[in-house]
Amino acid sequence: QVQMVESGGGLVKSGDSLRLSCAASGRTFGHAVVGWFRQAPGKEREFVAGVGTSGYGSYYSASVEGRFTISIDNAKTTVYLQMNSLKLEDTAVYYCAATPYQGSRQEWQYNYWGQGTQVTVSS
Repeated sequence: QVQMVESGGGLVKSGDSLRLSCAASGRTFGHAVVGWFRQAPGKEREFVAGVGTSGYGSYYSASVEGRFTISIDNAKTTVYLQMNSLKLEDTAVYYCAATPYQGSRQEWQYNYWGQGTQVTVSS
């Protein structure tokens, strides 16, 4: 059970930017993909973005394509989600998670999860 810890959430205004971080217990990630999911009140948890940890690319949900960027640091200990042009509908608890399946967008395929960090976008 790898420990994953999210940070960087907060309260921002519509149009602002925010960067979330996901650290894997100070170690390198031992999974093919680290992804971000989010869950808004009254809504299902949805895939946001994923990034390969060993040379694979990144991929996004249509709702954030062009606004969010997922990346992994050189040491492969932290995954980031840069969120630009934030909208009210981006308000949610954001979770990082890991899966061995490259390209996965399915919640059930992710084996390890962080505790979540709250992102609130207001007008």
